[in-house]
Amino acid sequence: MIASPEYNASLPGVLKNSIDWVSRHRPQPFNERHGLLLSASPSMAGGNRGLWALRIPFEHLGARMYPDMFSLAQAHRAFDELGRIGDAELQQRFDTTVANFLSLVEAATDYPCVKRAWVEYLGERPDPAIDRVDVAAAARAAR
Repeated sequence: MIASPEYNASLPGVLKNSIDWVSRHRPQPFNERHGLLLSASPSMAGGNRGLWALRIPFEHLGARMYPDMFSLAQAHRAFDELGRIGDAELQQRFDTTVANFLSLVEAATDYPCVKRAWVEYLGERPDPAIDRVDVAAAARAAR
């Protein structure tokens, strides 16, 4: 789960730089990892545009990003005195999003039929100098 602010309708530079540095490790640390994106912002968009930009590098690196994201608009006014989201409907949507994401991760872990091979570009040939995925692991997964 990654909670990120939105900087000028995109992701923060420090976060992008961190993703870029980690992406150089072998085997690729993000490949086949599940991710959920969250944001909270004082704006009316709640940081949602930044989350869309954040999906791109993670999906490119093989992460399986949960299709739904949660963005909390006007976050500076959204929480009650107990630290929960004051709007019961929004709190329920947040709880449901997190629970559904965790159910998907559990299913992918416990049921091999849920797993799918991920291919960066069709027709690409492995090149150890630039590969972002562990070729041996990808071959095992394809069997």
